[in-house]
Amino acid sequence: MYRSAHYLLQGLADLGIDYVFSNLGTDHASIIEELARWRDEGRPHPHFMLCPHENVAIHMAAGYAAMTGKGQAVMVHVDAGTANAAMGMHNMFRSRLPVMLMAGRAPYTVRGELPGSRDNYVHFVQDPFDIGSLVRPYVKWEYTLSTGINAREVVRRGHSVMQSDPPGPVYLTLPREALAQPWDEGAVRAFGEDKYGPVAAGGTAAARAGQIAEALMRAERPMAVTAYLGRKAEAVQALEELALLCGIRVYEFAPSFLGISRDSPCFGGFDPGKAQADADLGLLLDVDVPWLPKYAAERPETRWIHIDVDPIKKDFPMWGFATDVRVQGDCATVLRQVTAIVKARADQAFHDRVRRRLDEYMAQAHQRNEAQAQAAAQGGQYGAIAPAYLCAQLSAALSQEDVVINEAIRNSPAVLQHIRRTRPLTLLGTAGGGLGYSGGMALGAKLARPGVRVIQIVGDGGFHFGTPTSVYDVAQRYRLPIFTIVLDNGGWQAVKEAVLRVHPDGAAAQAGEFHARLEGESRRFDMIAQAFGGYGETVADPDEVPAAIARCLKAVDEGRAAVLHARIGNL
Repeated sequence: MYRSAHYLLQGLADLGIDYVFSNLGTDHASIIEELARWRDEGRPHPHFMLCPHENVAIHMAAGYAAMTGKGQAVMVHVDAGTANAAMGMHNMFRSRLPVMLMAGRAPYTVRGELPGSRDNYVHFVQDPFDIGSLVRPYVKWEYTLSTGINAREVVRRGHSVMQSDPPGPVYLTLPREALAQPWDEGAVRAFGEDKYGPVAAGGTAAARAGQIAEALMRAERPMAVTAYLGRKAEAVQALEELALLCGIRVYEFAPSFLGISRDSPCFGGFDPGKAQADADLGLLLDVDVPWLPKYAAERPETRWIHIDVDPIKKDFPMWGFATDVRVQGDCATVLRQVTAIVKARADQAFHDRVRRRLDEYMAQAHQRNEAQAQAAAQGGQYGAIAPAYLCAQLSAALSQEDVVINEAIRNSPAVLQHIRRTRPLTLLGTAGGGLGYSGGMALGAKLARPGVRVIQIVGDGGFHFGTPTSVYDVAQRYRLPIFTIVLDNGGWQAVKEAVLRVHPDGAAAQAGEFHARLEGESRRFDMIAQAFGGYGETVADPDEVPAAIARCLKAVDEGRAAVLHARIGNL
């Protein structure tokens, strides 16, 4: 006879879950008891990693899933922990990253009728009418474990849903009495992946692949836009091969993953809106928002083919991008199908046309690189370091294996343009709209790739949101040294720019007051890392940036987290 909590742990082990990023409470008493018993008996189980704040726990799961494709578990405390994790669930849902969020539930018996009954004040106030409503917009599946008899089946079902394409979060609640119930071991059976596992997207019909190939072979000015194709390394390789074969100019817009090497002659930059002016064929490849229609030079004659794990955007109430062909499938598989057909059908005249296009692209890339080099050479002034210069200096210090987590928001162009990335899964962001993700994601990425450096680049506003004391507590306790660069411009530049776009000549613009400025007599983000055994320093002089980066990276290489607080001016 074992408690339901035992079978829950057994179910997680069945799934191959490596980590449970956790912030536990009174609702998890039976799980904590079972963990102690399992440890005494030498039973292998997922590693529970304690995170002082749920924002870090959920985003560690995001970083780990982004690097590995394997969703992990996050365990939080009733409605309070669910609420703290909700923003991360939004980010993971929009980024199509799998996670199983598990929350304990307040006991439902009040007079000691069952083991686990209410014995604390909070058990009365942490029992909302609809706990699932806190995250329901951001989950593919939700369930309550009401008995341990089917615990292994329940977690298998949740895991299969979260890993099936398009992947995403699921939510499971765990009543305290249910976790404490004993059940005979023979009554609780396993549910294997071979019979109950996830479903993956595949290719498309041969005829449809042939139509796409023919369209590419006819096109004179083909382009492609992507944002999250790079969540699979093989998709990046497939896109680069097809782009070189057909002379496709590839753009990224608000990328959450690197989609193409910056060294590829087919890489066109980050502004697909302008590129549409003369394109005759376009591919939308795993992208939610390919451009901003308000600012794009859309060309009605351009034919658009959309290949996506989710081309209908079923979770977007409004979308608004016209396409002529829509294919739901795995981009890597579909692009390889198309490549094989083009190779079989193309003649020398086609290859000659593509060669001329590639020569044109390389000349344009040379001009773009020269302009970026000129911008990177301008260091700025004391107290207002130029972000492009800082990012270029960082790029020079990194290897192509190192991973960059981008939360620079309004300074993202500097990160994207001046930190050279050439390999899949070396640039991560989020497709969501919740700030405060990059610290936790950096920790999760470091956990998945312990042999590389992981660099978090974040604005000062996002750094506040990211619960940094929790970040560096976890970095210290679990030996996950990450390098954080805080681009401090004294507030939220995005808020100021939004006001100016809507009311360019309004009263706020005249007064220069946008309620976005963060001011204080002392702002030392580097000291937060120091409080948890990390290395930290502040830099305001552009000439000191290279040495400051070197010192921080040295600390990281020695096993300590590092924070570089870079002053880039004021709003």
